[in-house]
Amino acid sequence: MKRILDTDTAFRWFCKAGAIVGLAVAIALVAVILKESMLALRTAGFSLVFSAEWNPADGSFGAAGALVGTAATTLLALLMAVPLAFAAALFVNAAPPNVAVPVAHALDLLAAIPSVIYGMWGLFVLCPLLQSVLSRFGIEYTGFGLVPSSLVLALMVLPYVSAVMRDVLAQTPVALVESAMGVGCTRWEATWDIVVRSRKAGLLGAIMIGLGRALGETMAVLFVCGGVSAIPTGLLDGCTTIAATLANDFAEADGVHKSALFALGGILLAFEFAIQATTIPLIGRRSKK
Repeated sequence: MKRILDTDTAFRWFCKAGAIVGLAVAIALVAVILKESMLALRTAGFSLVFSAEWNPADGSFGAAGALVGTAATTLLALLMAVPLAFAAALFVNAAPPNVAVPVAHALDLLAAIPSVIYGMWGLFVLCPLLQSVLSRFGIEYTGFGLVPSSLVLALMVLPYVSAVMRDVLAQTPVALVESAMGVGCTRWEATWDIVVRSRKAGLLGAIMIGLGRALGETMAVLFVCGGVSAIPTGLLDGCTTIAATLANDFAEADGVHKSALFALGGILLAFEFAIQATTIPLIGRRSKK
């Protein structure tokens, strides 16, 4: 009995140590970002957020273009990926095993592809294809910008969202669906009114996972966004994102430029924290209901 208690005590302290180390690393990360960002915040002030003029050679560090580009590409990607991921999850759960298993494995393999491969595919396949298709309608387009960035992001987040949705929908009691079908509901009514409503919290969590994945994506977007720091006003405009700006500029940054990039990283981190702070209570309330 003493040995079991000693083992339990050691395991409890091991878990506490892991939690403390994780919290300490997070606090240290935030502290370093804040410290390194102070120079840019003192120099640029509010123009760092509200100005779209990003020209380190002239000392201009306006990140509004990157902020809007990040929000626009992420939103468009989710608008495209979430319905497809939901449809794929429904299909896999409803299909017979000899069909569902290969489709599920194929979707999971999409998540294993490195982001740089998605970026190369977007650069050498998607961008020329968009340019060729739009040119047939008399539209001059470089092939880079919001549209290819959003399409690549949608393809990247789709397997993650679909995998979580698939597991969430699979937890729905079969008796609920059978009862709905038994009282005359169509398959769509049973799915939307019974399955989806009973699993709203998990489905929302899946969407938030996709949102976090899209916000922080770097290399794939860097290949196809066009690297334009101005605020995009149309779907065919070039753009950039916070992560793409960090990857593109950090190697040669110094002084205020480097501090401004740290500030951008802090803004991106704040976005992620805000999403977590909003999502966790919302999921908790829906689960309770």
